[in-house]
Amino acid sequence: TGGDGKLAPVLARAAVATGCDGVFMETHPDPAKAFSDGPNQIPLAEIAGVVETLRKIHALVRDIA
Repeated sequence: TGGDGKLAPVLARAAVATGCDGVFMETHPDPAKAFSDGPNQIPLAEIAGVVETLRKIHALVRDIA
């Protein structure tokens, strides 16, 4: 992500769309207050939506592969 947490979901979607079966994402209730890696983290309130999107992409890719 180059330290830009907004890119984490984008890169995760790209990975899953190209066949990746799993991703590692850092999350925190308030990334700005995290002890480490805050700029790389996805806010906890957003993680469910990110995971759901990844699940849908994975299912689509699996079905067409």
